[in-house]
Amino acid sequence: MAKKGNRVQVILECTEHKDSGKAGMSRYITTKNKKNTPERLEVKKFNPILKKMTVHKEIK
Repeated sequence: MAKKGNRVQVILECTEHKDSGKAGMSRYITTKNKKNTPERLEVKKFNPILKKMTVHKEIK
């Protein structure tokens, strides 16, 4: 029987997009090890709507 791991799927959402007033939303899905990183992730990713690198934070 397979063992349950510590990896969970998380959604990263752009922090700058809401302030820009443009339609749409920039979100990425990734996984993290909740045992090694219990705090929320914060990663620089490309936002195709704003056409630049922005900070994406974990939601929920």
